[in-house]
Amino acid sequence: MRRTPITQQGAARLQVELDNLKRVSRPQVIAAIAEARAHGDLKENAEYHAAREQQGFIEGRIQALEAALSFAEIIDVSKLAAGSRIVFGATVELSDHRSGDEVRYQIVGELEADIKKGMISISSPVARALIGKHEGDLVEIQAPGGARTFEIVGVAYGG
Repeated sequence: MRRTPITQQGAARLQVELDNLKRVSRPQVIAAIAEARAHGDLKENAEYHAAREQQGFIEGRIQALEAALSFAEIIDVSKLAAGSRIVFGATVELSDHRSGDEVRYQIVGELEADIKKGMISISSPVARALIGKHEGDLVEIQAPGGARTFEIVGVAYGG
C-alpha cells in the first residue's frame, strides 16, 4: 500500500479521535454490554443488540484509523518553501473571474478533506488543477455547472 500525505494538524485530529475511541467510547460500550447481559435473555434484549452493534462500529473505526495513520506520510506544511507555487498543504485564495466571488481552500490529504471547512483533497479535480500553478495565474476548473475560470489571488503555507 502506498503512503498517503496528511498534514500534521490532520494527523493530530485523527490521533485524538483514535485515543477517544480507545479510552472513552470502547470502555463505555463494554460497560453497556455487561449491563445489558445482566438483564437476562439476550435474544430479546434490544439494549444488548444495540450495544453490540455500537461496539462493531467503534472497533471498525479504530481499525480504520490505525491503518490510515500507519500508512500516512505526515508533512509539516510550515516548513514547505514553495513560495507562490501551489503544492500539497497550500492554502489558496481564488477569485471567480466572472462573478468576483472569492473562495479559500487548503489542499490536504484524502483522510482530512472536509469541504465545509475549506479543506480539499489533493486528488480532487480542483486541487489537481491548482497544483504547480502560481499566485496571479488564471486556472480553469471543471465544475458541475461547466468550466469556470479563477484567478489565484493568494498562496500561503503554515498553520
